[in-house]
Amino acid sequence: MPKYGAHAFVWVDEWTTEKGNHAIEMANQQGYDFIEIPLLKPHKFDSAVHKKALARAGIYATASLVLPDDAHMPAQPKRAKEFLTLALDKLEALDGDYLCGCIAYALGLFTGAPPTEAERQTVIEVLGEVAADAKKRGITLGLEAVSRHEGYMYNALVDARATILAIGADNIQLHADTCHMNIEEEGYYKPLVECADVLGYIHISESHRGRLGTGTINWDEVFRGLTDAHYKGPLVLEAFTSINPELISSTRLWRPPKDAPDLIASEGLVFMQQAARRVGLP
Repeated sequence: MPKYGAHAFVWVDEWTTEKGNHAIEMANQQGYDFIEIPLLKPHKFDSAVHKKALARAGIYATASLVLPDDAHMPAQPKRAKEFLTLALDKLEALDGDYLCGCIAYALGLFTGAPPTEAERQTVIEVLGEVAADAKKRGITLGLEAVSRHEGYMYNALVDARATILAIGADNIQLHADTCHMNIEEEGYYKPLVECADVLGYIHISESHRGRLGTGTINWDEVFRGLTDAHYKGPLVLEAFTSINPELISSTRLWRPPKDAPDLIASEGLVFMQQAARRVGLP
């Protein structure tokens, strides 16, 4: 059976030492195998404290991030690499082995034009260097595709897949997100199967970022696609029950879901487990 995780923003609006440890404990109490940590401020992240909290809870952690505006990789490759290196340092100290999300671009930053060949080539070169560093640490990277409303570099899954294949590293994978797919893809089944060779991580997220099964995502198609893609990665609930003040302008999330965090988390886990069993996801 898959491993089941949840993004920390299911329970908290930002990651601080105190709020982070609370989210870790909540993930444990509600039966998740791991928590996804938003590593948005690696310079303030206390790996030692959170490592102890994870050990007490008996779960592990992955991490995701968004590059800051001044470290948008196509425009500021040096700053992007420095930011990612610090994130790898923190994740390694946590004994974590997966870093994903917007690892190649800033969120909510636009040039007014489509991505250029030169911009994507910069990502290929810099992310290739970061992947080599990550491999020495036993860490795998996941490159996420986001909707046109949040970024311009990688929107469809095939866009991110092309860069991953161009990098050619065996420790970089595709990070899919069903909410973004709901906007960008022509369905769910075909993109998942077409990208099966690089697909390694997926956010199971409702169209409105709230309780699973109450929006417009075609979940039967999603899970059928994962099954036929022979997906063996984790299923990760991503919902935002509180609004992170630093991401509000880039995610366009200023209206929190109507359901309480505990309900979204508990029903979300059951929803994913039942859907995985229904299609025989290994």
